[in-house]
Amino acid sequence: MNPDLHRERDSASFDAEKLTYILDGSPERTRRRREIENMILNDPDFKHEDLNFLTRSEQYDMAVKKSAMMVKKMRDFGIADPEEIMWFKKLSLISFVEPVGLNYSMFIPTLLIQGTTAQQQKWLSPSQGLQIIGTYAQTEMGHGTHLRGLETTATYDPKTQEFILNSPTVTSIKWWPGGLGKTSNHAIVLAQLYTKGECYGLHAFIVPIREIGTHKPFPGITVGDIGPKFGYGEMDNGYLKMDNYRIPRENMLMKYAQVKPDGTYVKPVSDRLTYGTMVFVRSFLVGESARALSKACTIAIRYSLVRHQSEIQPGDPEPQILDFQTQQYKLFPLLATAYAFQFVGAFMKETYHRINVDIGQGNLNELPELHALTAGLKAFTSWTANAGIEACRMACGGHGYSHCSGLPNIYVTFTPTCTFEGENTVMMLQTARFLMKSYDQVHSGKLVGGMMSYLNDLASQRIQPQQVAAWPAVVDISSPDSLAEAYKRRAARLVETAARNLQTEMKHRKSKDIAWNLTSVDLVRASEAHCHYVVVKLFSGNLSKIDDKPIQTVLKNLCLLYALYGISQNSGDFLQGGILTESQLTQVNQRVKDLLTIIRPDSAALVDAFDFKDHTLGSVLGRYDGNVYENMFEWAKKSPLNKTEVHESYHKYLKPLQSKL
Repeated sequence: MNPDLHRERDSASFDAEKLTYILDGSPERTRRRREIENMILNDPDFKHEDLNFLTRSEQYDMAVKKSAMMVKKMRDFGIADPEEIMWFKKLSLISFVEPVGLNYSMFIPTLLIQGTTAQQQKWLSPSQGLQIIGTYAQTEMGHGTHLRGLETTATYDPKTQEFILNSPTVTSIKWWPGGLGKTSNHAIVLAQLYTKGECYGLHAFIVPIREIGTHKPFPGITVGDIGPKFGYGEMDNGYLKMDNYRIPRENMLMKYAQVKPDGTYVKPVSDRLTYGTMVFVRSFLVGESARALSKACTIAIRYSLVRHQSEIQPGDPEPQILDFQTQQYKLFPLLATAYAFQFVGAFMKETYHRINVDIGQGNLNELPELHALTAGLKAFTSWTANAGIEACRMACGGHGYSHCSGLPNIYVTFTPTCTFEGENTVMMLQTARFLMKSYDQVHSGKLVGGMMSYLNDLASQRIQPQQVAAWPAVVDISSPDSLAEAYKRRAARLVETAARNLQTEMKHRKSKDIAWNLTSVDLVRASEAHCHYVVVKLFSGNLSKIDDKPIQTVLKNLCLLYALYGISQNSGDFLQGGILTESQLTQVNQRVKDLLTIIRPDSAALVDAFDFKDHTLGSVLGRYDGNVYENMFEWAKKSPLNKTEVHESYHKYLKPLQSKL
């Protein structure tokens, strides 16, 4: 064990193991997660070459091999619980993606959400066992987040009781679905439904694309891999073109919307129900943002405790770089954010499952807010985590640029989250639509509930310029609950500002849509403020649930740092709204620096509590034992370029030049 890390862990003010129990939900869940992890770590079948040293074709081959092995091992180990399946997948795959991933994350959930009982009986078991390997084909070359613009068509033929699927234009070719290029034999395809001469919008269809046994595409199907990408080298993201391709009527998912044998369309209770898969994935991605940022913070903070460089005072020994305030300022707010997102991810998971039960019982009351919340929080957390991962990489200096740090892999694997399942700006605008609707309801005398309920108090929260001087005592910067109140006021103010600007534009424009576009910057800011408030509220609200006083204290400090750092980065909003005075803002900035010093002794234990094994972290810089440099040298020796002392290119190109000298 590196002596620096050993000393840091010994001096922590709390028990990291107990904090791990809180993050997992209970000691029993931690025990079971580790049990599954040890199954993988102790199984020689899961040992593999470093993907960084493989070609793309070799990466794909390795990923398919691991995916198939993963399914077999889950059968052998009797792992069937959905959450345990997720743990097994994450722990066995480390930081790279799997070609069969969408079968489990989107194909099967869509079957469960939108399929009838008969459809589930037909397709669920084969897809769970990978006889059917499914993917989810929504995005097209020309359209992604704007679902109404998708061009793929499914036209019902009552004579044969079949749907005829077509990709009528180049831009209508399905583009990007993971596992589509070479792996999947079925796809859930989103297409515009036509029956009896009418278009009824997007609906989901189960489409066989390759013959089971030969894996060759069916006639009428053109399918393949879209080529190299920024990352995801082991994933065969694909394209799909359909030409008069027929599928049976029963292949339309009909739990909500239906097409009768004669072509009669039966509409769903709510159009939003047909987008249930996206809501599920967006809620899941909030937790993934927490996980990715937690991994990056673990690597950067451990490395910052091992790396010694420069001097604080001339002549002194080189300190750990985490002793520099600037390094703490880079990393500790991100660590606080990672913890905040852990609690938000748990909340979103619980909320999704609770509302999904209500939907199953016919109660759709909370469905609109669930759509708005998952869209906004998916955008807010993924944007923040994406930037945070890159900040962690740069905080590791030159070594962070190496793949041995693990940070480039985390970044390129996570960054697509900002655009898939809805491009983030568009997601924020979807949340804004619900905020504007809620604002209008409040002004018509109706109360709104859930996370939007603060809008009910808009009248009492309005602050006139002459009132600002009397405001200072409202916010206590040492109280998480008081800071949550400040964020609430900021959100309410920005929502009202956006609503008023929208109303002003509507008075001068003939089209509400044009007015919406001309107010969209304000609307996105309102959504961001709303999401920021939700995160602070959830983080502060969880503190009272923690009985262990040392852990409660360290989490309170993280919560304060998260909230106060956010105020310092958005100070104009809090000053303009009269929520904080200039004097208070000076106190906020000083308190942020004070908290850096307070959190510093617990930094090693705080990242240890995330409980990432070296196998899962995939980083030489972030090793638990801190023995970075020896292992970095060993890692470099494995580079394929080092297999020969003299590379063949020397003899082919350089030696002829030298012989002429």
